[in-house]
Amino acid sequence: MSGLSLASLALEGTSRIVLLVLDGLGDIPDADQGGRTPLEAAATPNLDRLAPRAALGRLLPVAPGITPGSGPGHLALFGFDPVATQVGRGVLEALGAGVELRNGDVAARANFCTVDAGGTVVDRRAGRIASEVSTRLCDLLARSIGRIDDVEVIMQAGKGHRFVAVFRGAGLAGEVSDADPHREGSPIPAARPLAPGPEAKKTGAVVDAFVRRAREVLVKEHPANAVLVRGLSARPRLAGYRERFKLRAAAVAAYPMYRGVAQLAGMDVLPTGEKVNDAFTTVASRWKDFDFFFVHVKATDMAGEDGDFAAKRAAIEDVDRALPALTALAPDVLCVTGDHATPVAVRGHAWHPVPVMVHGRWCGADGAARFHERACVSGSLGVLPSRDLMAVLLANAGRLDKFGA
Repeated sequence: MSGLSLASLALEGTSRIVLLVLDGLGDIPDADQGGRTPLEAAATPNLDRLAPRAALGRLLPVAPGITPGSGPGHLALFGFDPVATQVGRGVLEALGAGVELRNGDVAARANFCTVDAGGTVVDRRAGRIASEVSTRLCDLLARSIGRIDDVEVIMQAGKGHRFVAVFRGAGLAGEVSDADPHREGSPIPAARPLAPGPEAKKTGAVVDAFVRRAREVLVKEHPANAVLVRGLSARPRLAGYRERFKLRAAAVAAYPMYRGVAQLAGMDVLPTGEKVNDAFTTVASRWKDFDFFFVHVKATDMAGEDGDFAAKRAAIEDVDRALPALTALAPDVLCVTGDHATPVAVRGHAWHPVPVMVHGRWCGADGAARFHERACVSGSLGVLPSRDLMAVLLANAGRLDKFGA
């Protein structure tokens, strides 16, 4: 929608929109599962009841062949151009964890890992340690590494092996490479400046010192005996949902990264539990307070990254079983999709288009028997850039004015 501002067409209204995002939903056919995807193999009677009266299609998060991260994938769903809107993952994690970022702060997404005696990373997630273990280790690091020269180091534990690190001091910059090899079997690389000037150089040196000193502090811990640092960045200024779309928007997400990106997009972040039922109960409890609800489900993505077909199918079935609690609220528009594909065979994010279903009074009816990737190929929405999805949702909610005379 290049050159056209939705803000100039957005209308006030009373209609409500729900964007239900099953993280990493998209997949590819599995020959060992009869050529089906987890979504196709799942028993989804409630989603399938919506499908005949919905518009189906596929979303392209960034561009053909481009694999998106979770930040760009969600920003695109929220109506931002993911290429023009570059936001570091550290900022998203910090905001989602409730860390206040000041001007000049550099935030990083970090996690505990396992290294061998030679410094080679053998497990990037430290065996997926429990959140309470991560909290204890963050407290230990904070007592031991509260400051590096003139830079304060602030840490906030997240879910499992993840935590946030914020570097606060004069003369810092976010243009620094990751201190993370992004795969097992390699040592932790140095953080390199990615921009000229002393700020990025200083920040890289501080990050390297933090990684080195963390390994010294954690030497007797197992499996979490080292840390990885990535996504170094400073907070940008983005226009919010109220400003852009005239919507009172809320985010219902248990994981910090997704709360963070929603907060950047101008949503109020509502506290909720990790289960799907918790999320839908939260929506119901605040139904009258907001016009737009972003609801995030993480389990589908985790199963895809683990290469676990059965677990991804089960995660989809969990959502379907809980869905009546959401549809009972009778949203004017209900959209079900993902932020990117996480195919089981790939065991990670991938470039494949993501299935999408839009259900509402004016969306049309494709007459599909079920909601899955194969059905979405012939859907009326076609292949749609994710950044244009908000226009489709607003239009179906009666919240877009006519363009031109």
